[in-house]
Amino acid sequence: MKLAKRLLVVLTIACALVALAFACRAPLLRGLANAWIVNDPLTKADVIVVLGGGFETRPFAAARLLSLGLAPRILLMNPKPSEASKLGLIPTEANLDRAMLLKKSVPDSCIVITPEIVNSTYEESVAVGDWARTNAVHNLIVVTDTFHTRRVRWVFCKRLSPLGIHVAVDAVPVREFSTTNWWQDERGIVAFQNEVLKYAYYRIKY
Repeated sequence: MKLAKRLLVVLTIACALVALAFACRAPLLRGLANAWIVNDPLTKADVIVVLGGGFETRPFAAARLLSLGLAPRILLMNPKPSEASKLGLIPTEANLDRAMLLKKSVPDSCIVITPEIVNSTYEESVAVGDWARTNAVHNLIVVTDTFHTRRVRWVFCKRLSPLGIHVAVDAVPVREFSTTNWWQDERGIVAFQNEVLKYAYYRIKY
């Protein structure tokens, strides 16, 4: 009888905790996202780096920072081209980013594309480091999606800090979801989950 009462008490407490967590899920999940996202204070830099992907938001964020005078140049990545790009059917991602920057009144002379083809965030950090060493870069700003920021800052600082290069990360909101409702959109859940797993993988591998 005593065991049954104890089990009932434990079950009641567990149910209450689950109900409380469910009732408070919105502020808890907002807080989780805000704790995960990195958004550094920005000061003048030598270059603004636009990572591959996010072509609907990242180039525009870089153009805005350039217009604010935070850097004189924008460095674009050169992601591995798709089969359609290889056939000349669609522009490469780098050329698409460049076209968007030009539409936002960024002078062509301010746009640089890395020569190396990259296929991951780690390879992007290597390409940026190689370019920075030959272009007298000491400070740079990396613009990327909100959930991507923590992994980006970790790997870029690990690669570039030994070279004497300071890295600041600017969190760019995505169009599909925000930090206030990311758990209500499948794409938000997948993005957050993937970044947590990738961050753990990067900490182990690199």
